[in-house]
Amino acid sequence: MTEIDYEAEYNNRRRVPEHTEIVARWLRESERVRASLSSELGVAYGSKPRQCYDVFEPTSGDDSSGPLIVYIHGGYWQRGDRTEYSFVAETLVRMGAIVVLPSYTLCPEGSVAEIIEEMRQFLRALWERMQRRPVVVGHSAGGHLAAAMLATRWSDYGAPADLVRAAYAISGVFELEPLIPTSLNEALQLTPETARAASPIFWPPPPADRFLVAAVGGAESQEFLRQSLDIAATWSAAGVKAECVVVPNANHFTIVDELTRPESAMVQRVLQLAQF
Repeated sequence: MTEIDYEAEYNNRRRVPEHTEIVARWLRESERVRASLSSELGVAYGSKPRQCYDVFEPTSGDDSSGPLIVYIHGGYWQRGDRTEYSFVAETLVRMGAIVVLPSYTLCPEGSVAEIIEEMRQFLRALWERMQRRPVVVGHSAGGHLAAAMLATRWSDYGAPADLVRAAYAISGVFELEPLIPTSLNEALQLTPETARAASPIFWPPPPADRFLVAAVGGAESQEFLRQSLDIAATWSAAGVKAECVVVPNANHFTIVDELTRPESAMVQRVLQLAQF
């Protein structure tokens, strides 16, 4: 059996050289969206500098109607900020949704386990403010965090047990141990024990009435395809309404652009999940 080159499989910046142009476009679009949409920026959910979130909403500003969508950014838990991904809110807001984007402490300042706890803290704060159940969408590391939020026992955190009923994980990593031999682990500092503990695929699965979509680009590495297939199969076997969706021709970066197209299956499915 051929040994897997995990660096090649998981180092998406190396796999997609044009990522610099894609990210630069995202930054330009995010600046435009932040200047044009109705928003409340930099709302604190904790005391640390990055424990903040942004709210984008339809012009009416009516928090009592329309689906609530949370988007958690990626960057392998060590890069990125909510402000760089404001562009994902535009189409969803134009279609009537309220979109909330949080930031979180990055590795190595925080651990992956601590980031998971920060996202729980954020969602509890959002619940206390809005009394609304969100669909949680995330990309890459954010896809991991979206799945982790779906599998969280929310009654342990002073929130409704069904606070998160649905998650849409885009290009997620749900088993973290393969990252240990890669350069990504210089910041993550994972050990076999901490990697397994932070891997949602090894947790007790969510209840059977929960929904998970694990989306992955058809042009992504075999490991990313495997990860999405594996969590969908594992949680489906436990009764969760879980599915894997392969987006043709999309790579690890261009798959996010599906959220900017009103006619895309991703946008339609996210809005549908937000109704549960």
